[in-house]
Amino acid sequence: MMIETLRRIFRDQGTDVRAKVSGIYLFLIAFNLAAAAYALIAFRDRPILMGTALLAYGFGLRHAVDADHIAAIDNVTRKLMQEGKRPVAVGFFFSIGHSAVLFIGTLIVAVTVMQVSGRFDRFNDLAGIVGTVVSGVFLLVMAIMNLMIARSTYRIFRHVKAGGAYDEDDFNVLLNSRGLIARLLRPLFLLIEHSWQMLGVGFLFGLGFDTATEVSLLTVAAAETGKGMPVWSILAFPALFSAGMSLIDTTDGVLMLGAYGWAFVKPIRKLYYNLTITLVSVAIALLIGGVETLGLIGTEFGLRGWFWGPVAGLNGHFGLLGFGIIGIFVVAWVVSVVVYRMSRLDELEVG
Repeated sequence: MMIETLRRIFRDQGTDVRAKVSGIYLFLIAFNLAAAAYALIAFRDRPILMGTALLAYGFGLRHAVDADHIAAIDNVTRKLMQEGKRPVAVGFFFSIGHSAVLFIGTLIVAVTVMQVSGRFDRFNDLAGIVGTVVSGVFLLVMAIMNLMIARSTYRIFRHVKAGGAYDEDDFNVLLNSRGLIARLLRPLFLLIEHSWQMLGVGFLFGLGFDTATEVSLLTVAAAETGKGMPVWSILAFPALFSAGMSLIDTTDGVLMLGAYGWAFVKPIRKLYYNLTITLVSVAIALLIGGVETLGLIGTEFGLRGWFWGPVAGLNGHFGLLGFGIIGIFVVAWVVSVVVYRMSRLDELEVG
């Protein structure tokens, strides 16, 4: 009975989309609660690490709005919908495949650090600096790139809002330009016939370890292992990361399913959705990348004052940024929905 229920939820055919969405979110809620319980058990003797655990969860939320994730889920959702399917699990399977690489990578890092524990302290300071530089710079570059995409999307949105013609093909070209890995693996998307095949795509994306959030997660795992944390406890970090990432990736896929369904009648919704999610990605990248980079500069040059003091405080309690990331998601979507309804965009006639 359970297996048949899961098959119905994850099957792309069928029209009972609401029941499928409800089922997959029940599964995700259970997964997130299980990851939280795992962390509480793993860190029961070290409650201070719950802040770091929350940061790992926040990293997962942020990672899911990387341009590559958005582009991959967007491409496959659109393709399957054009084939007459209603895929609710594209984002879910993508995140599960991606998560497998993170678990394997974290395990390898933890075991390796245990083998060289005697030399880890000397290596730790340098690794922390390098990891922060890579993380901060990468996030700031991604923010600039996504801001350029948001500007182009806004131009199209403003043109359509003013009564201009909407060109689906031109907008799809813009969407397909997002994300380096997504562009490299775009031919692979053409081979996808079912949502579950996104497991392999997600795994291939994860092998790159090209994003700052993944690097940061591995840095956290290495640092805590070097302090004597057992491996089974360290795995709570990728579990939380994966829980947050799967929640947003799945939501991204479901929202895109709805956005493309609406687009047959109201293309303005598709434009508005993509503009919103791109701007959210920019805001979160600037928050994390900015705090990391400024904190490193302040520490290395011994800077003090009204500005550098709070920056140092944020870096000293980096787990608080997890709350900030979650808050940005909630506020951004609430505000975007309110603005959309108050602007009465659904009433616009799009040519």
